[in-house]
Amino acid sequence: MKYISTRGATAHKTFSEVLLMGLAPDGGLMLPESYPQISGETLAQWRGLSYPELAFEIMSLFISDIPADDLRDIINRTYTAEVFGSADITPVRTLSDGLKIQALSNGPTLAFKDMAMQFLGNMFEYVLGKEGKQLNILGATSGDTGSAAEYALRGKKGIQVFMLSPEGKMSAFQRAQMYSLQDENIHNIAVKGMFDDCQDIVKAVQSDMSFKEQYHIGTVNSINWGRIVAQVVYYFAGYFRATEHNEQKISFCVPSGNFGNVCAGHIARMMGLPIHRLIVATNENDVLDEFFKTGIYRPRTAEHTMVTSSPSMDISKASNFERFIFDVTDRDTDQIRVLWAEVAAGNGFDLSLLLEKIHEQYGFISGKSLHADRLQMIADVYAADNELIDPHTADSVKVAREVRQPGELIVCLETALAAKFENTIKEAVGEVNIPRPASLESLETLPQRVNVVPNNADVVKLLIRETLEK
Repeated sequence: MKYISTRGATAHKTFSEVLLMGLAPDGGLMLPESYPQISGETLAQWRGLSYPELAFEIMSLFISDIPADDLRDIINRTYTAEVFGSADITPVRTLSDGLKIQALSNGPTLAFKDMAMQFLGNMFEYVLGKEGKQLNILGATSGDTGSAAEYALRGKKGIQVFMLSPEGKMSAFQRAQMYSLQDENIHNIAVKGMFDDCQDIVKAVQSDMSFKEQYHIGTVNSINWGRIVAQVVYYFAGYFRATEHNEQKISFCVPSGNFGNVCAGHIARMMGLPIHRLIVATNENDVLDEFFKTGIYRPRTAEHTMVTSSPSMDISKASNFERFIFDVTDRDTDQIRVLWAEVAAGNGFDLSLLLEKIHEQYGFISGKSLHADRLQMIADVYAADNELIDPHTADSVKVAREVRQPGELIVCLETALAAKFENTIKEAVGEVNIPRPASLESLETLPQRVNVVPNNADVVKLLIRETLEK
């Protein structure tokens, strides 16, 4: 399996090379030359597998440069009942109205990012150890990526983590999860701005090739292909848990801001998983909803990005979107370069002529959910099913109920637990006991460690340089 860039000007790479590189040297994102195709016979063989067994079968198709025994060991150490709370890893449950919810949020940081980050942490350590290299991770988070990355990489040999987050824009729980870590290889940086500013700084640093090479800069943001391939697995697992046989089709409703989670669903569908529709649920920052309804992609500037009660989706420039548009344009690298030059210039682009193809061939539709909607969904699910869902999952449930077709089986991806968003939950249902693991009971009272910096890539580079040269 070789990997290519969406911009077409990067030499073919192996999985291990792609894992450590982040953005491609030409500014694009890395993807497989082609997607492996899964036959009905293979699907039948996979149906009875455990989660680690299934992960090995799927990841082996994308990872050809790591010995099978080593890959199996990494996966078996990653996906355990001890880490994820049950042998199912991503159990599926059914609400009283027939919607299904796949729990992706039972890892150490109570968010779906753990599903990929725990794998990435072990894979990074393996590859760096084999090659005798060091890696300095620069990431940006709107709430969950940061803590998932830090918990997966804390104490790992040969790895330093520099994580950018928007100052004051995450929940108190999310901030405490990150800033309370005292490990010497973890460095939290709060940027005076929005998540999109943090993401732009990461891309600016990644684009400075001399700095990137000198300081061995990599990324764990959803642009990292290792994260995407790990996320593909749970779409297959969710399909098998939600259906009785492989003649059934299901749809997935995915809360989305940066397009990484649903991009993995797109790849699973392209591989042959019987997915009817991929439903993108946005919050008030509805750039993706606008695109899937009109074909027009208009990223907003940071000052036009709203702060909402589903903060992990407060994103107006979806960094993974380029992978999907690469496929939609029949992998035309020239067109991708033109389109993303327009994005870089702040103009966006119009693919309305391809809208029917996007809906019919690729199965995408969308909807959006506002603050009042997610409060209503949290309250409704609590009343009907006696369970608390987090605001992002509530956005997914709202959109799924809105667009569900007669007889359509929809799995909503639960992307976090309610405990991470206590204020919003209490606004929706009043004073109620919100369960959280005992290990996180007094999280917000722990001492916190963070550097606050202006929205400036050069300041961040100076901070990285000074830290590494100590």
